[in-house]
Amino acid sequence: MSGNHGLVNDAAAANNMTDLEIGPLTSQAGVDQNVEAEAKSAHVVDWAGPDDAANPRNWSYRHKMVNILLVSLSVFYVNLATTMFAPGASVMQREFGYRSDNVEILTISIATLGSAVGQLLIPPLSEVFGRRPVYQGSAVFYLGFTVGCACSTRVAEFLVFRMLTGVAASSYMSTGGATIADLLPREERAVAMALYSSGPLLGPVLGPIVGGFVTEHLGWRWTFYLILILASSITLSHAWYWWPGQPITPLHSASVVTLASFFFTRETSAAIILKKKAARLRRETRNAKLLAAGDQQIPAGKLLRAALTRPTRILFLSPVVVLMSLLVAVNFGVIILLFSTFPAVFEAEYHWRVSYTGLAYCGVAVGCALGVAIFARLGDKLLVRKGPDGRPEERLILMMWTAPLLPGGLLVYGWTTRYGVHWVVPIVGTSICGLGLVTVGSCAQAYMVDIFGPDAAASATGAMSLLRNLAAAFLPLSAPSLYAAVGLGWGNSVLALIAALFIPLSFIFYRHGELLRNRFGVKI
Repeated sequence: MSGNHGLVNDAAAANNMTDLEIGPLTSQAGVDQNVEAEAKSAHVVDWAGPDDAANPRNWSYRHKMVNILLVSLSVFYVNLATTMFAPGASVMQREFGYRSDNVEILTISIATLGSAVGQLLIPPLSEVFGRRPVYQGSAVFYLGFTVGCACSTRVAEFLVFRMLTGVAASSYMSTGGATIADLLPREERAVAMALYSSGPLLGPVLGPIVGGFVTEHLGWRWTFYLILILASSITLSHAWYWWPGQPITPLHSASVVTLASFFFTRETSAAIILKKKAARLRRETRNAKLLAAGDQQIPAGKLLRAALTRPTRILFLSPVVVLMSLLVAVNFGVIILLFSTFPAVFEAEYHWRVSYTGLAYCGVAVGCALGVAIFARLGDKLLVRKGPDGRPEERLILMMWTAPLLPGGLLVYGWTTRYGVHWVVPIVGTSICGLGLVTVGSCAQAYMVDIFGPDAAASATGAMSLLRNLAAAFLPLSAPSLYAAVGLGWGNSVLALIAALFIPLSFIFYRHGELLRNRFGVKI
């Protein structure tokens, strides 16, 4: 085949090199094997060369970061939506005429339960069919289910649509890590991982701030209308950016994340791109033997079954994954449980107005933003500090430094609110929590992506997101009974103790993680 079709005879080249090293092949069997390898390699569709522009790793840095930024902003707004409704939950309760504290909490947290369900289904699909169609399909369903939430007239109807929005949103929260692995080598991922990891943390923090003002002035339904506007406004700037040859202007960087943007982004999975290239060449050349590099010709049904079971296999067969996922889940669940105390604390204890109660989340937001900046600055430097081929465990150094911050911040918040200390002090405590939460979460996500790479990063981060969302869905249900029984001081001390139990994990995995990964390897 011609070189301009990108058919690279890598296997033949490798065989020739081996022959030069060990001398000429003398047996007929050796000659036959060499001829067979050359024949097979002639039908392998690969990149046209190391600088092939179709390879996502060869895209310009700007082009890569725009793709990553779009995904990261999508992660942000779907997480913003999970808590933006929180200030309106009691308003909806009065409108629909039900009386149950647990149902009120469930109207907020059931979206994260839906996301947990989605982690088992959607991320594996991106490894079989590609990232782009998964993003596109999820965007359409997310918009439809959000309309259902906004137009609900009964609480049961609302809960169903709210859960389905979580299912649709799960693609962004897990597949985003795989997109980063597709586009960037691991020594360049810190900034991208910091942006991507900040969405699940900053979104729930900023949601109540916006939701408080929206609910007070426009009503609870407008918290969903606002998400619809944010998610579906079709702007010319996104279409203009992806039109070949057009320069970036400030309008592009300031534009809203939209559904339309995903129709102008490109596929980033190298395996999927090569499979599509092979299919095109088979049609053009009428050569049915052409196959993409790495394509094992597994039947579609078997491939899909393997992909759908991959997150659970990774979660239950790898001690590194399950324990790291538990750490992230506990931290995230604890912080969501902490959020549930803000309305009562700052309205009852500090006499804030309802619309201003959301501002209590600003402390966590500041801590999260600081954590993003720290990880972006140090994440890659710590990875390669001992050389360019640093172990994935080097990602855990920053986690070892910052893991104690969350328990410490919980203690500050709990006991200062217990004794009515000026509101600035508990807000500082929550900012310490935010800093610890983001740095630990970013390190854990980057560690998973580095371990599993583009082939299974979506499933690995999906397994982590599964436990994280289950914790976020169910832990807040214990808040009323916990704080009623022991109060804010001891209640947050219990949470701090639970979070502190996981601090040694980063030290254990830094020292023994490679051994555990090799001993309990998961076939993907």
